[in-house]
Amino acid sequence: MNNETKKIKNRYNRVSHIYDLLERPMEAVIMSSWREKLVAIVEGKQVLEVGVGTGKNLLLYPEVLEVIGIDFSEDMLEKAIKKTKEKKNITLIEMDVQDMRFADNTFDTVVTSCVFCSVPDPIKGLEEIKRVCKANGKIVMLEHMRSHHTVAGNFMDMLNFIPLHIWGANINRETITNLLKAGFKEEDIVTQDLWSDIVKLIEIRNNK
Repeated sequence: MNNETKKIKNRYNRVSHIYDLLERPMEAVIMSSWREKLVAIVEGKQVLEVGVGTGKNLLLYPEVLEVIGIDFSEDMLEKAIKKTKEKKNITLIEMDVQDMRFADNTFDTVVTSCVFCSVPDPIKGLEEIKRVCKANGKIVMLEHMRSHHTVAGNFMDMLNFIPLHIWGANINRETITNLLKAGFKEEDIVTQDLWSDIVKLIEIRNNK
């Protein structure tokens, strides 16, 4: 694990005990409905959720799915384990998306939500997702990213240092561009704007 990854991991460990409290207003207003949309478009039976955090998505998965969730913050993962202790179809593992220990072509669907703002090397993480997802499998993402509206985008650039140094999240990541850099094809990516052009629901067919 490199120094940048350790730094971000330590920041998430540090805020883990208040993380749900910090996000509660957004969850109550709209985020929970976006999570429901995300889980509803999962395909197949073998599901990987990357960066589960405190486990906000995990209770939404139907019990017929076999879900593995990973996170590189052991303190965040501990919160998720407590939430899902009654869910026999969910297995949680401490693991870094940039260096996953799964075999190629393992999962029918890979899920992320508000993850790729924090992965130190997002292209490497996306390449790993592409690798472990089955050929013609699906990647579904609920992610926030930099606005392409001039005023909003510049404002996000100006403020990015605040969340980055508090808990390690970038608010100005170019996630769609990073997907293309990671080897996904533009014609296989479908996006839906949920909040301006900042929060998007992304569906990707993993054509290899």
